[in-house]
Amino acid sequence: MAKVGSVEALRKIIGSPNEQVPLKIHRELNARAIEFIGKSPMLMLATSDAAGRPTVSPKGDLPGFVQVEDNRTLLIPERKGNKLIFSLTHILENPHVGLIFLVPGTSETLRVQGTAELLDDADWRVTLAARGSPALLTMRVTVTECYFHCAKAFLRSDLWKPETWPEKMAISFGEEIAESGGLQREAITEFDIAVGERYKTDL
Repeated sequence: MAKVGSVEALRKIIGSPNEQVPLKIHRELNARAIEFIGKSPMLMLATSDAAGRPTVSPKGDLPGFVQVEDNRTLLIPERKGNKLIFSLTHILENPHVGLIFLVPGTSETLRVQGTAELLDDADWRVTLAARGSPALLTMRVTVTECYFHCAKAFLRSDLWKPETWPEKMAISFGEEIAESGGLQREAITEFDIAVGERYKTDL
């Protein structure tokens, strides 16, 4: 199997973009990007640690949960989760982040690159509260690049067409933990019931 080892080899396969395409890349949020963020209930956050090891984490809430402080600054609330804090510790080691914002039913996405810092600010925790609970902390992202990504991946995948969706897949965290020896088999069902209850009461 031939390995692609240079930009030149890659360009021979992929080709070069139309000369107008790079002109869609902006250094700050324009009005369309701000409107899109205001309608987005979900983003994907990409981070990497000091050694370059990456992770991608979903962040979601009601549309508008990400606040636009100005055309170069975003404020993202941190909510309750599994407390593994991979993304957050990555930011402490390496502030460079990538974001993809999604709006259900819209096949274009908004990509944002920038640098992030974590704020323990009481006022912002209250401002970014949801369901009666303040944010745990605030992630401030300074935007260095942003652009809308074309719809082709979403069109190919039929992502927003419910008639193409497979049967819902049930994920058992009890099974996942038991596989590593962290839970007895007879405790799996009880564990999964507890997870389901937290989905209802602990968002």
